[in-house]
Amino acid sequence: MLQTKDLAVVILNWNGKALLEQFLPSVLKHSNDAVIYVADNASTDNSIAYVSEAFPMVKIIKNADNGGYAKGYNTALQEVNEPLLCLLNSDIEVTENWLRPIVLEFNTHKDTAIVQPKILDYKAKSHFEYAGAAGGFIDKFGYPFCRGRIFDSIEEDTGQYNDNVDIFWASGACFFIRNSVFKALEGFDETYFAHMEEIDLCWRAFNSNYITKYIGTSVVYHVGGATLSNTNPQKTYLNFRNSLFTLFKNTDSQVFFRIVTRMLLDGVAALRFLLQLKPAFLFAILKAHFSFYYNLPQLLKQRKQGTQRAKYYQCKSIVWLYFVKKRTVF
Repeated sequence: MLQTKDLAVVILNWNGKALLEQFLPSVLKHSNDAVIYVADNASTDNSIAYVSEAFPMVKIIKNADNGGYAKGYNTALQEVNEPLLCLLNSDIEVTENWLRPIVLEFNTHKDTAIVQPKILDYKAKSHFEYAGAAGGFIDKFGYPFCRGRIFDSIEEDTGQYNDNVDIFWASGACFFIRNSVFKALEGFDETYFAHMEEIDLCWRAFNSNYITKYIGTSVVYHVGGATLSNTNPQKTYLNFRNSLFTLFKNTDSQVFFRIVTRMLLDGVAALRFLLQLKPAFLFAILKAHFSFYYNLPQLLKQRKQGTQRAKYYQCKSIVWLYFVKKRTVF
């Protein structure tokens, strides 16, 4: 029987002293006897010295360089032996008893491999937060969306998602996974650097017949955009590039039809940025497509190494439902 002492909460840090000062106390206060780690991606501020002095009970892992979210966690988790892992962003405020329903889920359902809590917006606590909301899904062409958040439409939390349900992907902002499964899946794809790597991992878990769950009785509050804001073209580049990588590696035998369709839809998004007088974002999408072509040989190797299940998508096209049919809620 797993207990909270069998769970490692691992917070990835890069020059995040202010965030650690603000949010680490809530993690320590509400995490019972879970083991708390700060995994540092070669920070150049004094955040690690601060943690060592202010919170000596926190274990510190020092990575040699800043490999982003994917490599940062892959490297750090080699030193973590607890059977349950929580990969927690440094800009999250947790709540009382947030871990109890998560551990209960892992104990009750042995086939549950990955779990996400309810993620609300720290800046508007009555609303869901963009990165994960009430659990992630995907459409046939690889566009992700959430219960509680479709594109930029974010729902108010009125208790409509206070349930425990199977989902397709869990947010990397607060991502629980069995340590054995993380190792079996060989962790995150380090070419991603940041963004979408959790969806890729969840899709590989799905293809390996693992189950991902959302637990609505566990609640956290996420600031969001603390690493790269939505106004940063680099974030647009990583999201579009990594989404193409993920779709190509993991989708079924209709991969080429789906990739071509997806790239055409990306072209529509690029045109929209042009009409909005945001040329930097248009070029970010073009750069993402060229990167996909450049990495195609490696992606083919990764695709051949895995298996692909057919019915992974919640709907055929969330783009059609949202922009044409005006469906703004899950």
